[in-house]
Amino acid sequence: MTYVQVAAVLQEIGMLSQEKAHSVLRECADCTSDTLNPYEVAEALEVFGVAVSLHTEDLDFLESDDESLLQDAAALTGGAVTVAHVRLHEEEDWDGEFPRWDRLEFERNGRLISLSAEHLSDDYYDIGAALECVEAVSPDDDPRSFRVVDFEGTRWRLHDTIVVLATPEQTEALGKSLGLAFEPLADPAGQEPENAFSI
Repeated sequence: MTYVQVAAVLQEIGMLSQEKAHSVLRECADCTSDTLNPYEVAEALEVFGVAVSLHTEDLDFLESDDESLLQDAAALTGGAVTVAHVRLHEEEDWDGEFPRWDRLEFERNGRLISLSAEHLSDDYYDIGAALECVEAVSPDDDPRSFRVVDFEGTRWRLHDTIVVLATPEQTEALGKSLGLAFEPLADPAGQEPENAFSI
């Protein structure tokens, strides 16, 4: 599998415009024909702008990285969801020892969303809470949903968590054509995460 082949699949199933495909392939001209391993195929989804990633490596600043993640996830909705006023409130009376229970708040289409997060360090996401944030910006009345990309691991390497927004039909096509598997973020009953509340 190569970048060119990934682009062709994404265009065929309506997830990528020809213009965007050509733009990315021009930027990656030196590696468009390189053979990609399963994780690199998953990463290519982000390169083509149809997925976001949660980094496992050190973050610069939790609040700003949370905001970037939310803005990137919202961008996948094509304007159906907007995110504003992202704030991370550190645990009150924190004694300086981790874990630290913080609260992440942001406005989704003008509605306040608040989630708790257990941070083991200032340098890393609470992955579970970060995934809940992504799920919170799912577009309403839309067949697309956020799904975690599952792939065969590469030994001795930490992998980012890749999340794609796609319809069930697109997800099935990606699985068949790219050899990836997907896990839903949403509760099967369609309920909000018990960790979150909105106002």
